[in-house]
Amino acid sequence: MLAILLTRFPATDLQRWPNWRSESWLWMVASLAATLTAFGLASIRWLEVCRTLGKPQKFLDVLNYFVAGQFVGNFLPTTVGGDILRVSRMGTQIRDHSSAFASVVIERLTGWLVLPLITLLAFAFNPGLVSTKGGKAALGLAIGTLVLLSLTIYLAEHPRFGGRLSGESSVTRSLAAVHRGLKLYRQAPGTMLRLLAVAVAFQMCLVIAVVCVANAVDIRLGPTVWFAFIPMVFIAQVLPVAIGGIGVREAALVLFLDNFGVSSGQSVVLGLLMYGVTLIASLTGVPAFILGSRHLKSKAGV
Repeated sequence: MLAILLTRFPATDLQRWPNWRSESWLWMVASLAATLTAFGLASIRWLEVCRTLGKPQKFLDVLNYFVAGQFVGNFLPTTVGGDILRVSRMGTQIRDHSSAFASVVIERLTGWLVLPLITLLAFAFNPGLVSTKGGKAALGLAIGTLVLLSLTIYLAEHPRFGGRLSGESSVTRSLAAVHRGLKLYRQAPGTMLRLLAVAVAFQMCLVIAVVCVANAVDIRLGPTVWFAFIPMVFIAQVLPVAIGGIGVREAALVLFLDNFGVSSGQSVVLGLLMYGVTLIASLTGVPAFILGSRHLKSKAGV
C-alpha cells in the first residue's frame, strides 16, 4: 500500500523532507508520553467494562494484557491479533473466555462510537471544513460508522436477536455475553456515561499525540482540523488491508489534509512518524507478552 501511494506523488513533492530542529525531539517525546497516557486510559476503560460485567480485575493485570495486545496488534493486519491475545489472557485468568470476549468487544465499541462523534462535533464548530473533498469524505465516514455501529448494537442488545442466543457453543456463549453486557449498560446509563468519558479522554490523548508529531515536522493547523480528521484516520487505519495500517493511514492523511496546504510528502512523513511513535510505545508490551503467558501457565499449574 505504501509503495503504491509513493508512486502517485510528484518526485519534487517527495523531496520536501521536513526541517528537523532540536525542539522537534521534544515534540516527539511529548507525542510518546501522550500515547503512553492513552494506553493507561484505555486500560481504565477496559477495567470499567470488566467491573460492569461482574469480573473485576487489578489495574496492573489489565494494563499488562492491553500493552501485550498492542505489541501483537502492531505486527499483524488490523488490531484483531492483539484483541485475540487480550481475550485469551484475560479468559485464562478469570476462567471465562466468553466474558473476556464480551469485555473486549464492548470496550472496542465505545471507541468506534466516540471517534465519529468527535469528528461531527469538530464539524459543528467549524462547518467550513465540510466543504473540502476530505471534509465530505470524513463526514460520510463518520455518519456511516455511526449508522453501522448503531445497527450492530441494536441487534446485539435486542431480545429478539441477541437475546435469543444460548450457550450451545463457545461462539454463541461469547455473543450471548456481549448481549448481557450491553443490556447491563442500558439499565445503568450513568455507568455508560462514565465509560464514554474515559473513552473520550483516551481518543483525545491520541489526537494530541498526532498534533505533537505534526509540530515536530512543521505541520501547524487549527485544532478543529485535527479533531475533525484524525479520528477518521484512526478508523481507516484499522481496516484489514495492511499491517499496522501502513499505506492506508498515509493515504487518509493525504486525502484529508490536501486542502490545508499540507503536501503529499508531508502527509506520508506524518503518517510514518505516527506509526513509529505507536510502535515504540507498543514495545512496552514486550515483557508482558513474553512473561504474561508463563505467569498464566504457572497459575494454571501447566
